[in-house]
Amino acid sequence: MTDTIFALSSGRPPAAIGVMRVSGPQAIAAVTALAGTLPPPRRAALRALDDAGRLLDRALVLVFPGPNSATGEDLVELHVHGGRAVVAAVEAALGRQGLRRAEPGEFTRRALMAGRMDLAEAQGLADLLEAETEAERRAAIDAVEGRVSRAVRGWLDRLAGLSARVEAVLDFGNEDDVGGDAALAGVEQASHALAAELRGVLAAPSVERLRDGVRVVIAGPPNAGKSTLLNMLVERDAAIVSPIAGTTRDRIEAHVVRDGVGYLLIDTAGLTETLDPVEAIGVERAEAAIATADLLLWLDDAPPPSPRAIWVHARADVPGRLEMPAGRDVAVARSAPDSVDRLWRMIAAATEGQMVSADLPVLHDRQRQACQGAIDDLERRSDGDAVMLAEHLRSAHRSLAGIIGVNATEAMLDTLFGRFCIGK
Repeated sequence: MTDTIFALSSGRPPAAIGVMRVSGPQAIAAVTALAGTLPPPRRAALRALDDAGRLLDRALVLVFPGPNSATGEDLVELHVHGGRAVVAAVEAALGRQGLRRAEPGEFTRRALMAGRMDLAEAQGLADLLEAETEAERRAAIDAVEGRVSRAVRGWLDRLAGLSARVEAVLDFGNEDDVGGDAALAGVEQASHALAAELRGVLAAPSVERLRDGVRVVIAGPPNAGKSTLLNMLVERDAAIVSPIAGTTRDRIEAHVVRDGVGYLLIDTAGLTETLDPVEAIGVERAEAAIATADLLLWLDDAPPPSPRAIWVHARADVPGRLEMPAGRDVAVARSAPDSVDRLWRMIAAATEGQMVSADLPVLHDRQRQACQGAIDDLERRSDGDAVMLAEHLRSAHRSLAGIIGVNATEAMLDTLFGRFCIGK
């Protein structure tokens, strides 16, 4: 028999309210022992929680009979006062009823096992709990609401249809209405079209990239004011500033969230020719950062090497640099805080909409690997061999089905649900 579990699903006490969840076959009986007669399903009612004649608290009680509950089991919520002593007393009373504390993510895992959600939706819920930026929140909500799952099921339906056409050729290849070689050619063409669609999905940023944020790389020659600009943008001393050229020899990264958008600001070593092996490594890393930047803040007198750049006239309050040269996009000075605000507005405008597409689902690295596996299968040559083509389609189907939890391994589930809080 499945254990009955309990946990505090709201924030840690002290708080105004503590929401205790109880799920499993003994949930209703255990809470009845504390609260007496329970209210009708899905209707909140005030009850005195009594343990062996001792009043624990007066709480709102809600009952959700299975299978139409969040976990698919009988589930009861106790909305108690959120003090530490109250929560501890109610937990102790539930423990004396023979219930046990939930493991991290166990409520959501039970929901998955009961078919109340699939693996992609559970992954989205984990992301929602960890979301720090608006882009992360939007992608997580989409996943929780089934956007990823609907996309995957659509791909699986198409694969099932293609497999059926191949099986028809294998079983009834001599029939005129099956099509033989022409039918196989059509299946291969449709397989390649699906692979191209999946490649389009992989071209969008991953969930992990949303967490990192927009990559903004600050680059230019030594002593151009790159580290000073980084410190002004993040409003703290993230990088050492010195008049000595070559102070920054490696990438320095700082994460900033502005207006719900995450930015990863990267200060780089000065771009120069050098015989110093350590400095040369720094230059190589700077060049690599420029190549992968979503946006480049360029501090050189020469034009930017990338069209995705803002040409910054730094140190605009230093004698000899008071006038902004022609071609620059913005002048920035330590003595003019509004100039930094102006640069931030330009950064936001230049990167708006880069991280999330309204048309495509956002996938995790694990989900992206499954898509890539399906692409590899769909693009494999079968040379007109129906048996080989059928196997390629089955393999692609297995890869994509794993995204929504079909044939999910216990180890992968343990890793996912270990990210959840106890009450989820």
